[in-house]
Amino acid sequence: MLSAAYSAGLYGIEGFPVVVECNQKNSLEGFELVGLPDLAVREAKERVRTACYNSGYPFPFSRITVNLAPADRKKEGSAFDAAILTAIFHSSGVIRRDVSLQGRCIVGELSLSGDLRGVRGILCMCVAAKENGFTEFYAPVENAVEAAAVEGIRVYAVPNMRALVMHLNGEAPLEPVRNEKTFLEGNNAYTEDFIDVRGQTMAKRAMEIAAAGGHNILLIGPPGTGKSMLAKRLPSILPPLTFSEAIETTKIHSVAGTLPAGTSLLSVRPFRAPHHTMSPVSLVGGGVNPLPGEVSLADNGVLFLDELPEFPKQVTDALRQPLEDRRVTITRANGRVTFPCSFMLVGAMNPCRCGYFGHPTHPCTCKAGDVKRYISRISGPMLDRMDIQIELPSLRYEEISSRDEHAEPSAVIRERVTRAREFARRRMEGSGRAVYCNAQLDAAGIHAFCTPDAEASALLAAAYDRMGLSARGYDRILRVARTIADLDGSEQIRAPHVAEAIQLRSLDRKYWG
Repeated sequence: MLSAAYSAGLYGIEGFPVVVECNQKNSLEGFELVGLPDLAVREAKERVRTACYNSGYPFPFSRITVNLAPADRKKEGSAFDAAILTAIFHSSGVIRRDVSLQGRCIVGELSLSGDLRGVRGILCMCVAAKENGFTEFYAPVENAVEAAAVEGIRVYAVPNMRALVMHLNGEAPLEPVRNEKTFLEGNNAYTEDFIDVRGQTMAKRAMEIAAAGGHNILLIGPPGTGKSMLAKRLPSILPPLTFSEAIETTKIHSVAGTLPAGTSLLSVRPFRAPHHTMSPVSLVGGGVNPLPGEVSLADNGVLFLDELPEFPKQVTDALRQPLEDRRVTITRANGRVTFPCSFMLVGAMNPCRCGYFGHPTHPCTCKAGDVKRYISRISGPMLDRMDIQIELPSLRYEEISSRDEHAEPSAVIRERVTRAREFARRRMEGSGRAVYCNAQLDAAGIHAFCTPDAEASALLAAAYDRMGLSARGYDRILRVARTIADLDGSEQIRAPHVAEAIQLRSLDRKYWG
């Protein structure tokens, strides 16, 4: 008897439909699983057989052949277990033959007891199911809330195979999981706030500009000046996640297995702060079955690299292409996987190994050659990609001990940042560019939207020669100046905007010569 159930697989962060065909033949007992399965899929035979017995149903005494189509595409993971057993039940009559499985996508790993366990990438699979015309999606209870974020498809939370069989037979119907767009409620759920930062007025202004334009920023200063404190508070002043951004970011974390349990959609922008002992693969992603790295897990959020010179040169150099292209492509023998990685990079570093080079009161213990070697760990091309460079001086006692009456909470700064982003969005609307902030402007976008007035052009020309800027450095100063003008509510880039942008990119001359 031939039957077919439907499931979904993963390739990168994209799902694809899988037809689970089952044929039973009255012959010697056997169980064959074909369709290019990996080891985890092949092991499903024992899980399926034992789960069937422990669910209270007899396993068919016949020759069973299960094919996972399309047969030329590799199937990975344990998400096909439930669909395989469903197809066997349908062909053997446990699920009535007159019940149609068409339009029903079934995903989940089986435990030996017959319960359904959660799997990675359920959101991606549900999106693929909807796009391929499925109307019902059956997921483990652990993943059902996540899948319910997809509109236009009914999602059912399945605790075990007996409950699924009874639902399909019409004996005890399951209730669909409600689709509630509650992710926006958590957009202000930040425990860190800019009002806690004492002093560092210029640095806070630089962080506001970086947030308004999505610019990369490098913080340099001695220990204890607030570099990490500022970086950790950057997400609290970024604009709220849009629904499309939340879907994209959640898909990445779902595939990586880092999505918190019971979460439908991520409601806050991600903040990733990996240790400097990380490898290039853990940064950009990879593995035999490629998984997202830190650059993709920080998509639509912030990637913070503390003690930047301590990261291996291979790691920092691996950042160059993702910073430019905002996506990373991992090539393996069996295909290519592309992960999005549109993130803000925040780097923090001391001016030397002991941390006190140039300090007004604390003597530096490093030799001149040691300082140069330490600073030179940040390569020129990497430094060129940091739109804003700001030095944080040591705080005076008065700044630490007294309460700053003019300190602003993150909510107030966030309003200005959101207003500047909206100002930029309206300007770029209708241009045909998928650009969400000034840092993403390409050469044509800079030419179209970043034209300074005569006085600003003269100032920029003088700075170009005096600072020895590269073409990339010139473009980045224009982008930062465009963001400063947006914060000022000005369509025209004027001399004060360019002057502040130049000031925010002058440390490479001081430290790197």
